[in-house]
Amino acid sequence: MTSSDDKQTADDRSQKAVEELYKIADSVYKQIDKGQIPKMEIPLRSKKNIQFAPRKGVWKYGNMKGVRSAKKLNGAYMLLRTMYMLEFIQDMIKDSKSSTLREMYYISEGWDKGKFGSQDESNNLAEDLEIITACMREDFKLRPEEDGARIIGNITLDEVNRKGIKKRINCQDDVGDSGYSIPYNVESDKVNFVETDAKFVMAVETGGMFDRLVENGFDEDSNAIVLHLKGQPARSTRRMMKRLNEEMNLPILVFTDCDPWSFRIYSSIAYGAIKTAHISEYLACPSAVYIGITTDDILTYDLPTDKLNAQDVKALKSELTDPRFKDRFWRDEIELMLKINKKAEQQALAKYGLNFVTDKYLPEKLTELGMLD
Repeated sequence: MTSSDDKQTADDRSQKAVEELYKIADSVYKQIDKGQIPKMEIPLRSKKNIQFAPRKGVWKYGNMKGVRSAKKLNGAYMLLRTMYMLEFIQDMIKDSKSSTLREMYYISEGWDKGKFGSQDESNNLAEDLEIITACMREDFKLRPEEDGARIIGNITLDEVNRKGIKKRINCQDDVGDSGYSIPYNVESDKVNFVETDAKFVMAVETGGMFDRLVENGFDEDSNAIVLHLKGQPARSTRRMMKRLNEEMNLPILVFTDCDPWSFRIYSSIAYGAIKTAHISEYLACPSAVYIGITTDDILTYDLPTDKLNAQDVKALKSELTDPRFKDRFWRDEIELMLKINKKAEQQALAKYGLNFVTDKYLPEKLTELGMLD
């Protein structure tokens, strides 16, 4: 996605999506017309096929490709589903409708032999179409099931509501305790930033820690925007952080638990997720800083911990071979965690009281980063 894409309207992007989808259908039909077995080439979505893109500072898919071919029965079914999905998307765009990924899965029940065997199949095909067309699934009018995250902080934005009316919202004064809920579409024709005096965005993994920071007034005291990631963040959440970082010049600080899954949350925010590497430059924030619980913090603060389970160990060893974790900081973190065989949650800081995280832990880390005087 380029900067010019960001300036396009939703209608422009959807029209481009239709044109690109037509190209896929046309390619398949031409192959059939020539008596060839139709096929589609798609980049392999694995860590073996991601490579660093220096100009963008993110991880993208490389040149390794897989083939969806009608030569085998499963491949033929997938191409049939692809044709059905292309028509379904075209009809939605024409009728100004949208569908959740879950609804699309159930709609396929009416596609006879083209119906999906599981929602993973339909989700993966939607992602395949993104890769092939260089369009977003949002341009296809496909919506995720999950909501975006919540934010609280002194930032004013304009949001176009479902009636097409622009509403001005301050995410500190005009919201309740739960904050402003990020919609699934956060492009500038839907959400436009007006002004902020915040110094940074504190992206927090867990709802408990988000509520703790809000209750303790961290957003006001530290002049911060506090954002709840809700675990592995939704695409709209990552896109919102990307826009806040680039358009409002706000540093992104990622505050998570200390375990292999939380490390992956950070990597998806900063470097791009393997599953969505085709749109890493659209979602990832290469300058994001990890401010979460570290393995060293476990030892320094004598935090309550849990032992690593077999899945944790497997994930950590996998991260040691993941090119996104190749720098010294992450290798030291992972190796030390394997050595002490422990992990810890953010809420473990409550061992020292409900105010410890905002009175001592975060201020010390923020001071080291130069975010606090």
